[in-house]
Amino acid sequence: MSGASGDLRADVVVVGAGLAGLVAAAEAADAGRSVLLLDQEGEQNLGGQAFWSLGGLFLVDSPEQRRMGVKDNLELARQDWFGSAQFDRPEDRWPRAWAEAYLQFAAGEKRSWLRQMGHRVFPVVGWAERGDGTAGGHGNSVPRFHITWGTGPGVVEPFERRVRDHVAGGRIRFGFRHRVDGLVVEGGVAVGVHGSLLEPDPADRGRPTSRAVVGDFEARGSAVVVTSGGIGGDLELVRRSWPARLGTPPRRMVAGVPAHVDGRMLQITQAAGATVVNPDRMWHYVEGLRNWDPIWDDHGIRILPGPSSLWLDAEGNRLPAPYFPGFDTLGTLRHLRATGHDYSWFVLTQRIIEKEFALSGSEQNPDLTGKDIRLLLSRVKKGAAGPVEAFKQHGEDFVVAETLEELVAGMNRVGDDDVPPLDPARVRAVVEARDREMDNTFGKDAQVTAIHGARTYRGDKLIRVATPHKLLDRAAGPLIAVRLNILSRKTLGGLETDLDGRCLRADGTPFPGLWAAGEVAGFGGGGMMGYNALEGTFLGGCIFSGRVAGRAAAAAVAS
Repeated sequence: MSGASGDLRADVVVVGAGLAGLVAAAEAADAGRSVLLLDQEGEQNLGGQAFWSLGGLFLVDSPEQRRMGVKDNLELARQDWFGSAQFDRPEDRWPRAWAEAYLQFAAGEKRSWLRQMGHRVFPVVGWAERGDGTAGGHGNSVPRFHITWGTGPGVVEPFERRVRDHVAGGRIRFGFRHRVDGLVVEGGVAVGVHGSLLEPDPADRGRPTSRAVVGDFEARGSAVVVTSGGIGGDLELVRRSWPARLGTPPRRMVAGVPAHVDGRMLQITQAAGATVVNPDRMWHYVEGLRNWDPIWDDHGIRILPGPSSLWLDAEGNRLPAPYFPGFDTLGTLRHLRATGHDYSWFVLTQRIIEKEFALSGSEQNPDLTGKDIRLLLSRVKKGAAGPVEAFKQHGEDFVVAETLEELVAGMNRVGDDDVPPLDPARVRAVVEARDREMDNTFGKDAQVTAIHGARTYRGDKLIRVATPHKLLDRAAGPLIAVRLNILSRKTLGGLETDLDGRCLRADGTPFPGLWAAGEVAGFGGGGMMGYNALEGTFLGGCIFSGRVAGRAAAAAVAS
């Protein structure tokens, strides 16, 4: 039974062995409860999506921020969070409460608690999601994106270690290849789950696995904790859930998560009587690359861009302020969907790609993931980082040319057949207009002003933002164009939960015996980020909500 055997009973049954599930299981076991940790995938996928991540964590007023000259505090973080979330519905009661609780955690014990388990962060704090240009609106006023030393695997490791220690001690049992098909509810109380045993499949982590059923099972416990993730691996479900405010769903997109991120448990738990709120809130990126060496179907990788690339839509129009690289993800997505095309373009130089292009994902950052200082130091040498250079050489979305006319010709070869070809003269006019603004450190071009402003932050000047220059400066070349695809990622809504992580029914009362954490619960409450994320909040949301649910379920069993 892939780890579980005999009588499938435990005090706490956790469904989903991603980050939130590991945290919940570890916390419940630490409290003395027996735990059964189930997952439809094999042991090779332990840690779920978190393993593939860059390992970014949202922290407030950290020692790393202070060392980089960043002044941050809870009040500023609260202003940014609620300005981004834009809560506007009656069902935002619990998401608001979770947001406040999470901010207190991020500004309080989060760093020290993780550090006690051996977690460490990279010393330079990143400035993600820089915002819409207004003090009270969306975005981070200051850098808060703390990259884990070890990236995603470095986030998973402390909790996996704790879980495996409890497995060795007999307090936690794994149930891999156990696909839950329904909740067992008796007298209105969740008392377990039932489902199908899937045949063993040795496929590598992230790759599709067999769905052949070889048996069935029922697992019972005094508490059930659902930690099964979102819907991002099912592109058709993403399209069906796509909100009208973001325009029409894209016909063509890439998947930022494996296929097993399928949303099944969200639907199963709702069918059992739990409430789902804010299902129309989602987080998808507009800087997706088609992976030239894919692990899963339609595998996409996100560019984490600095602010200097010129952003054009598919017809060659420059995006307006504040839709600059790395500023306003969903605002940019909404703008681009209004163009009627499924892709856009970055136009940049070799000098920009060397300093400003990072790729999201543990496998795309072998230096940080492997904690290899010598390899990390190679980033400051001439040339783009190895994984970026590999995409530039092999990726179908990249065009490299010595002249702008050659670049545009290449862009037209890469573009879709049903999109009007780009006019080289029109693209040149846009590029030259931007370049004229580079003669001064001041001017009216909002993006150029933002580039100069970013370099006043020590971390950006050191490793993230290229020295301002003209795109047509041959010394900075060659020219590069990158086709940007829409990339699926996160579900921001989900199962409604109170501050103990208990699932709620339609009348607002707790569903006895049932808890939820992680993405399936909108990272807390059914959507603690509201309409927009600030980045570094997904992993942190899994950790925080998993801790809350695991502790609360354990306490409920004891009582």
